[in-house]
Amino acid sequence: NDARAKLVSEAQAPAFVTNLIVQGLLMLLEDSVTVRCRQSDVALVKACLAGAQDEYSKLIKKETGAEKKCVLVIDSEFLPTAPVAGEDGASCLG
Repeated sequence: NDARAKLVSEAQAPAFVTNLIVQGLLMLLEDSVTVRCRQSDVALVKACLAGAQDEYSKLIKKETGAEKKCVLVIDSEFLPTAPVAGEDGASCLG
């Protein structure tokens, strides 16, 4: 349970969210990416987009010498909400 509590806590940390976005960008290598999140996380994710774009560009430059930027936008469609104990239905955990 300690590991789960730590993960839940870390998931709300801007640095953690920024790193997740950068990791995804490095896998996609696209010029424009739409980020989908839960509606409850929009403010957190929006606050991380500029930092993720900058970090992505810096990493690409450092590793390849190439100049690469990626435009990030928040999707207008959201992931399902977090699961609620005792309730069936879609949730962000599948």
